[in-house]
Amino acid sequence: MDFSIGEDRQMLADTLRRFLSNEADWEKRLKVIETEPGFDRETWRSMAELGVLGALFGEEAGGFGGTAFDVAAVFGEVGRSIATGPWLATLMAGRLLAAAGESDALGAVIAGDKVVTWAHLPAHDSDSGEEHDVTASQDGDGWTLTGAKGVVDYLGAADLVVVTAGERAFLVEADAAGVARAGYKMVDGGSGGELRLSNTPARELSGVGAEDIAAAEAMGVVALAWEGVAVMDQLRDQTLEYMRTRKQFGVPIGKFQALQHRMATLALEIEQARSAAINVAARFDSAERAKSVAAAKYTLARVGSLAAEEAIQIHGGIGMTWELPLSHYAKRMVMLGHVLGDEDEHLARYIELMREGD
Repeated sequence: MDFSIGEDRQMLADTLRRFLSNEADWEKRLKVIETEPGFDRETWRSMAELGVLGALFGEEAGGFGGTAFDVAAVFGEVGRSIATGPWLATLMAGRLLAAAGESDALGAVIAGDKVVTWAHLPAHDSDSGEEHDVTASQDGDGWTLTGAKGVVDYLGAADLVVVTAGERAFLVEADAAGVARAGYKMVDGGSGGELRLSNTPARELSGVGAEDIAAAEAMGVVALAWEGVAVMDQLRDQTLEYMRTRKQFGVPIGKFQALQHRMATLALEIEQARSAAINVAARFDSAERAKSVAAAKYTLARVGSLAAEEAIQIHGGIGMTWELPLSHYAKRMVMLGHVLGDEDEHLARYIELMREGD
C-alpha cells in the first residue's frame, strides 16, 4: 500500500521545509519567541505568498488544497521546525469562514494581509474555578457578544477573531468596541491570550452550525496528529545522535543494551502514531471520522508523552535547558497532547463511539 502524500503535496512540503530552514531557523526562532507577538509577521506574509496558507483551503474558498492530506503536508513541516505562528487557529477559523462563504475575510487571511484566530474554549476563573463563556444577543439586524474565551492562540497579533457561542459562530474585528485582550506566553514558546467581550458588535457566520464547528475541530486534530509525529521524529533523532556522542565508562551510551531497547520501543510507538495520523487523514470524509479523530488524538497524546519523557531522561539535565533545541520540541510535544482534548478525553470518546456502534 502506498502511504506517500503524493508528488504535488511533497513539492509543497519540500518548499516549506526549505523556506523554514532559511527564514525561520533555530537562531531566529529564539529571537522571535521573545517578542510580544511570538512570531514574525513578515515571515508569515512571505509564507502566504508561497501559497502555504492557500493549501489549507479548497478552491471554492480561494485556496488550492483543503483536503486532510494537504493539511497534513503543511503541518508535518511545521512540526519538523516547530515553527511559531497561528497555524492551527488559521486552519480552524478559516474552515468556518469558508463554510459561511466569507470570501473577502478568508481571502485576506490566505494572502497574509490579515491574521485570524479561533476563540472557542471558555475562560476559567483562576480563583473560583468557574467557567465563563460567550453569549450572543441580537441587536437589531446584527449581533453583540458578551463573555470570555480562554487560551486563544496568538490573540495579541490577530486582526480577526472567529468566536463560537453555543452552536453559532461569529466574526469579530479585534479592534472593535468592547474587545479586551490579555496576552501571555505559552510554555512551548508561542503566545496565547484571554479574550473578553462586552456588547461587542459581531457578524454571524451564516449557515455555520454545530456540525461545521465539529468538522473544524476534527481537521484541527488531523493537523495536530501530523505535526506531533514530526515532533516525535525530531525527539527520537536528536536523542539517537546524543547517544552516539555522549560517553560513559569510555564508550558511547548508545552501546548500552538497556537504552537500545528503550529507543526501539519508542520507535515502534512512533510508527503507531504515524499510522493513526495517516488513518485520520484518510478517513476524514468517511463515516469513521469521529472514531479516527479520537484514536489519533489519544495516540498522539500517549506516544508524545513517552517520546518527550524518554528524550529528556536519556539526555539528563541538559535535556531541560532552554538553549538545547530538544527541550523546545519536548515542550511543544507536551502542549500538543492537550490541545483539542487530552489523552483521557479522547480515550473515553473512542470507547463511547465503539459502544454506540455495537
